[in-house]
Amino acid sequence: MCGTYYGHRPTSPDLAHFPRQRWLAAVRHVLTTVPSDALDYGDPGGVPELREELAGYLRRVRAADVRPENLVIVGGVAQGLSLVLHVLGGRQRGLRLAVEDPTSHRQVPLLRRAGAQLVPVPVDGEGLDVRRLSGEAALVTPAHQYPTGVVLSPGRRAALVEWAHAGGRFVLEDDYDAELRFDRDPVGCLQGLAPDRVILSGSVSKALAPGLRLGWVAAPSELAEAVRRARGELDLGSPVIDQYALAHFLRTGGYDKHLRRMRREYRRRRDALVEALAEELPRVRVGGIEAGLHLYLELPEGWPELRFVRAAQDLGLSAEPVGPMRELPGPAAVVAGFARLPAHRAVEVVRRLKVHMSGQNVD
Repeated sequence: MCGTYYGHRPTSPDLAHFPRQRWLAAVRHVLTTVPSDALDYGDPGGVPELREELAGYLRRVRAADVRPENLVIVGGVAQGLSLVLHVLGGRQRGLRLAVEDPTSHRQVPLLRRAGAQLVPVPVDGEGLDVRRLSGEAALVTPAHQYPTGVVLSPGRRAALVEWAHAGGRFVLEDDYDAELRFDRDPVGCLQGLAPDRVILSGSVSKALAPGLRLGWVAAPSELAEAVRRARGELDLGSPVIDQYALAHFLRTGGYDKHLRRMRREYRRRRDALVEALAEELPRVRVGGIEAGLHLYLELPEGWPELRFVRAAQDLGLSAEPVGPMRELPGPAAVVAGFARLPAHRAVEVVRRLKVHMSGQNVD
């Protein structure tokens, strides 16, 4: 039996829809076609076939400016960020890293353990307030800011790139769920505008499953080589069978097909939850709905975040308070994930949530 289950997050996909049969077919293909030597210790930067397929995919889907030699395969975005900060910190001790506020509270210990000194920068309706940036580097989620869901505006993107170029700084781009955009084509990544200054991190955690622990870092050549060396010194690289399987999945179109299917399903679930909230809890302001797997719910004045979160969790709706994600003042808000809430259950859950919050003047 499986070991301890840590529970899903508001950004977790519906793992019941993991394409088991197609993934099994990809693994079978790998095991029947790759030479035996391919199962030996490999390049810590990743198997060449996967880097080739990923480079083409990122150019096509994310408008990235990347070549296979600029890619390093890692165990998810978390490890990618740790390695990049390790390399940048070696160049400059006590690296001051600007981070969005609010930001993922789960990343904060990771960033600090990597040696970064965090400098919170507020987020508004256009994304990160670039005018208030300070530090030697910045970590951003420009396609779909976490947790607010705001897209970094074109003006702010240009200003951020200018800030990076002017000071010889690097921008770390966490492209965590940009492929899951519902109402228009995905927003191109920031890295495509400034590949010499922006380090792009991504993974299959939202598109396929977090448990695969497959991600990538796209960086300028010298930095990519330093990250590759650091990966080799850390743990010699990622499991090769899964890398070959993902390469096959990308090459044969299975990844694109799965994403198209899941976009349709997640859009239905998002629409159902948004409509139920508008009908039953109209004072709750809903944001961040254009992409991703979560909503940003700004609560009416006087509503306690924890009460809302506990009620939502009791009803099977994944939710987290935004308060612990802030260093700077901000309104009470909650992150709510819709990926695992079937569309037909949305009204029932929100109606029961309304009852739980009845002492807070919900009408």
